[in-house]
Amino acid sequence: MTEPSRLGILCAMQAEQHLLLQQLTPTQPQRLHGKRVYHRGRLHGHEVVMVLSGIGKVAAATSATSLIAEFGCNTLLFTGTAGGLGEAVRIGDIVVARDLLQHDLDASPLVPRYEVPFTGTSHFAADAVWSARLLLAAQAAIARGSQGAAASTRLKFLGIDAPQVHHGLLLSGDRFVSGAAESLHLRAALPDALAVDMESAAVAQVCADYGVAFAAVRSISDRADADAHLDFDRFTTEVARHYSAAILRLALLTDAGPCGAGRHPGIVP
Repeated sequence: MTEPSRLGILCAMQAEQHLLLQQLTPTQPQRLHGKRVYHRGRLHGHEVVMVLSGIGKVAAATSATSLIAEFGCNTLLFTGTAGGLGEAVRIGDIVVARDLLQHDLDASPLVPRYEVPFTGTSHFAADAVWSARLLLAAQAAIARGSQGAAASTRLKFLGIDAPQVHHGLLLSGDRFVSGAAESLHLRAALPDALAVDMESAAVAQVCADYGVAFAAVRSISDRADADAHLDFDRFTTEVARHYSAAILRLALLTDAGPCGAGRHPGIVP
């Protein structure tokens, strides 16, 4: 597999980006562009541009566009937190996007609900190779307990036991889904959906426009219900950012084969 020349890595919130930024070896001064700070450097052998996108689809889309058009990134990865929707998806689990959809997009009757006008599609596929790499990395991170004994204690204290990895449909919309009624509505309308966030599908659309590879991995911080705000900051600080750092490290160190199935150093699949 030929590695991409430059990766763009996006997070919506500072707490999600914190450990990744610590691991970045800067190669150029920080650059302010469109009210975003872009960090250029090396991360686990890759040339990377890292940005804090901010929350919401527009903020994520403008950041993604800059990564592609201004910084020459030809693969974008999004990592952070999401709310769980699928019945089997629990707090502390990890969701890797297979495809992505904007649940609040409705231009009907011009086009069917959820379809992005002039594209003929509502579901944007994640890049198959990078999705596979993130999936394998997430499974390896969970299997090896990559966060250590202290992290296991934190997980148990937050009521998280035996986290799982899921691969499938990830929704995005410009609403923080925090009510049982809305969560039930989304599950009824889009029963295949595993989780919901506020950015990833917008970045997937931008990447499709530019012909750039995209993949996303999200830690489940809540069940997208009335309790979604409880301990969110604590989960992000003590669990999600550790997941992100471990998963991206393993994914970037993967020696991928011709079909995207890779081998991590020290891990036998």
